[in-house]
Amino acid sequence: MIKVLVVEDDAQLVRALRINLEARKFAVETASDGKTALRTAASREPDVIVLDLGLPDIDGIDVIEEVRKTSGVPILVLSARHTSEEKIRALDAGADDYMTKPFSMDELLARLRAAVRRGEIPAPSEEISTVTTDDFTVDLIAKKVRRNDRSVRLTPTEWHLLEILITNPGRLISQRKLLLDVWGPTYSEHTNYLRVYMAQLRRKLEADPSHPRYLITEPGMGYRFEG
Repeated sequence: MIKVLVVEDDAQLVRALRINLEARKFAVETASDGKTALRTAASREPDVIVLDLGLPDIDGIDVIEEVRKTSGVPILVLSARHTSEEKIRALDAGADDYMTKPFSMDELLARLRAAVRRGEIPAPSEEISTVTTDDFTVDLIAKKVRRNDRSVRLTPTEWHLLEILITNPGRLISQRKLLLDVWGPTYSEHTNYLRVYMAQLRRKLEADPSHPRYLITEPGMGYRFEG
C-alpha cells in the first residue's frame, strides 16, 4: 500500500483528499503544519508527500529544503500560489511536481502515481555501473553523484532524467520520449518541465551551466549526454 503524507492546514480539503486517496487504497497520514510534517516524514517514511506551501508555521519551501537534506521522497506541491516564480522556487528547492488550486482530483491522482513510479526506478544492470567525467561521477548502482569530491543530492525526477541520458551517451533523446519516460503520457507536451529540470541538473553538475559541456540541448528536438 502506497503511503501518502498530506501536509495541508485546510481541514475540509484534508478530509476530501483522505476520502479520495483511501478509496483508491492509499494509506494516508496528515500534518497541518510544517513542524509536524517534518516529524511525520522522518518517522513514517512516506512514499510520496503532497505539500501545501502556505502553512501556518513554516513556509512550504523551507519544508521541502529540510526534507531534501535527508530524503529523496517524491514531493508534489499543491498550492494556491500560481506564479512562475513560486513554481520555480519550489522545483529548485527539490519538489518533483507542482499543481495549483483549484485542481482536478483525477489529475492529482495521476500525478501522484507518476511521482511514486519515478521514486521506484529499478537499479540498472551492472553492465554499466559508473559513469565518470572530468567534472563529476555517477554511480548507477548506488544512485549517487559526486562532484569535486562532494555528494550531489538529486531529486527522484532529476535522477531519472539524468539516468536516461547518461546510459545513452551521444544519443539524442527526443523531448517526447523523455517526457513519456519520466513523467508519463499525461505530460507528453509539457516541454517546460524539461527546460526547468535540465537547468537544475546543469546548475548541479556543469562547471558553466550557461555553456554546458555534458548535458546538451538540440533545439526543438531533445537532449543528449556527451561524456
